[in-house]
Amino acid sequence: MVTEQTVGPAEVTARWRACAAATGAADRVAVERAVRDAYRAAGLAEPAEVRWFGSPPAAAQAALELRAAGAVSVREAVRTLPWEAARRRAVERVGPAGWAPLWSLTGGEIGPVTNALAGRIRDAVLDRLAPEPDLDEVDQPEADVARARRTAVRLALLDAVRGQHDAPWFAAFEAAGVLAGAPADRAGIDAPAGIDALAEVAGEAGWWWPYEGVALVSERPVALHRDEAGRLDRADGPALGFADGFALHAWRGMPVPADFLSGLGGVTVERIRTEENAELRRVLLEHYGYERYLADSGAEPLHRDETGVLWRIQLPDDEAVVMVEVVNSTAEPDGTFRTYWLRVPPSTRTARAGVAWTFGIPEAEYHPQRET
Repeated sequence: MVTEQTVGPAEVTARWRACAAATGAADRVAVERAVRDAYRAAGLAEPAEVRWFGSPPAAAQAALELRAAGAVSVREAVRTLPWEAARRRAVERVGPAGWAPLWSLTGGEIGPVTNALAGRIRDAVLDRLAPEPDLDEVDQPEADVARARRTAVRLALLDAVRGQHDAPWFAAFEAAGVLAGAPADRAGIDAPAGIDALAEVAGEAGWWWPYEGVALVSERPVALHRDEAGRLDRADGPALGFADGFALHAWRGMPVPADFLSGLGGVTVERIRTEENAELRRVLLEHYGYERYLADSGAEPLHRDETGVLWRIQLPDDEAVVMVEVVNSTAEPDGTFRTYWLRVPPSTRTARAGVAWTFGIPEAEYHPQRET
């Protein structure tokens, strides 16, 4: 993953963004070599064993068992200390005033989407290994046991190194010139011990757990589907899938049950109305289409003026969906005029106010010469 120091932040960022989203099996020989390098750089004995797992929850379960047996995490020595050294050195190389813009061009570009994905995985691992107890169905002793296990899983997750999902930081470190890489003649690169080995693992593998004597490594996913905003999104299967069957289902970033998506093709107005889960109801409505729902549900407009038509969809136990229907004044190539639907705040009372809101101005200040 490491390149010559002359490569600019944009190219570095593009490669590490690709690393964060990479799928497929790791080069296990290269990863195991880098893991052992990371242990040696930390002044530790190499792990006697590197165990591979098909997904983060499988590796986290093994970590949970190791912790219960008294295993000692070496994450601080292997990851935390070299990380802190790399950050200090990066700031020294570019200067305090240069670090903020460098981060903005590198880690700041990759971070939001990558951290959101890592957060989704973490939450899913926690829920799979230690579901929240249903206090209506279990007694207090059972609830206490469930909470204790959930705490144990959280602690095991704190032992993890995020592998490919640490890409934002590696992009910044590389752009600052603190990743040494393989070439022996790279003068001027000032890499803290161990950081380059961590980067090599991140270039090939997912999350991993370093303990005394043993390292646990998760493969990367085999499938990743996201929308244009980088959110998990797939209507016909898992949005994120791993080789051992662990998967996350989502519609435009919204977590959904696996069987929920299979029924999207037969959604009806009544199905939308009767869905008790407000978040899932919004997914159904979005999939069905606002314009279609308005027509099929017999909705009545709230307000009409020269800017458009204001519609309101009242949903049980949820905020209303309010939209402005506007017609583009510029004709399409075939002579037709395209209709747009603009979602606006539920408090909107006039079509003009809704259109003005989309431009970020008060209704009284919205006086277009021509609608476009």
